[in-house]
Amino acid sequence: MDVTDVRWRKASYSNSNGSCVEVGVKRTSAGETYLVRDTKDRSGPMLAFTTDEWNSFTAGVKDGEFDHKTF
Repeated sequence: MDVTDVRWRKASYSNSNGSCVEVGVKRTSAGETYLVRDTKDRSGPMLAFTTDEWNSFTAGVKDGEFDHKTF
C-alpha cells in the first residue's frame, strides 16, 4: 500500500525509548483505511483497519476493554 500521502500521528503516551506507535489514515475513493505502525520500523509491517473496525477498537479502548488484561 502506498502511504506517501498519509499524515502520521505519534501516540500521546509514547515514551522516550521509542516504544510507541503511529496512526495514519489512508483516504481513497473507496473510503478510509486506518493504519498503525511501529515508530522504530516505519517501513515495516502495518496493521490496517476499516472505519467500522477502527471505531470498534477505539470504543473498546475508551470503555477500558483492554485495561490490565493478560493475553
